[in-house]
Amino acid sequence: MGVIWEIDFYSRPLVDERQKKVWELLVCESPSSTAQSSSDLFRYAQYCPSDKVNSVWLGEALQAAMLEAKQSPQRIRFFRRQMNNMITKACKDIGIPSAASRRSISLRQWLDERMEQFYPSQPNYQAVNSASVQMFSDPPQPLPEALIGEKWAFVNLAASQFAEMSDWQIGFGESFPLEMFGITPEIEIPGLILYSQRSVPMAAWMSGLEIVAVEYQPAPKSTLLLETGASESWILARLDGTTQSEAARFEASKEQSKGVHFIAIQSNPESEEFAGFWLLYDS
Repeated sequence: MGVIWEIDFYSRPLVDERQKKVWELLVCESPSSTAQSSSDLFRYAQYCPSDKVNSVWLGEALQAAMLEAKQSPQRIRFFRRQMNNMITKACKDIGIPSAASRRSISLRQWLDERMEQFYPSQPNYQAVNSASVQMFSDPPQPLPEALIGEKWAFVNLAASQFAEMSDWQIGFGESFPLEMFGITPEIEIPGLILYSQRSVPMAAWMSGLEIVAVEYQPAPKSTLLLETGASESWILARLDGTTQSEAARFEASKEQSKGVHFIAIQSNPESEEFAGFWLLYDS
């Protein structure tokens, strides 16, 4: 997999000499299993005057970031739906595919850090009541037939086992270093495994979904959800009494693992290969 960038282009809690909001482009490389910490990832920041906020400026700034990185990303992710048209056009103009996605793990960490530490230290800081990062989910939709497995199971893996992840046989997927979240080896990482005789095409189809998280929704109907893309939500399963208890334990385990969890696809429970494996983060 080539390098993926996560970007945010939005106003910050800063004002210029005319008391106009200062805009800023943030670029952060998506983490991979080879990165040891956020400091290993490429980062780029550039302020934008409020009267220059357009796709042309953004495209030129992204090209400047590529020059600094000495490489072009395979694709670009962004999480703000309200910026969809401008970001999509800028990326198209410079020939880089883009996708609206809440899977912006390293960017959101960096943005939270800047909101808490960097911006308040600036002389032109203008206090805001809350951070501007907000994520939304659309009403859950029935799962596409391509993603329906024969059965599924909740499992837990010790964080220490992920040290050997590079040796696992995985067809499709994406991961990040657990060190990014301060996960120690003894912590249990909860996950969901889907089993299907069509595991490979199922994993291939899922690889285009921008998978964000697996969540248990106890009300109004007890359901297991798959969160994807900018706001999409899919019903993985309707739960009964026994599976409700399992799902509740799954959510409790996610709290212990700081939101880190996974979803995997295998042909059957005896298989030692993963057709798909995605490490996820639920903030």
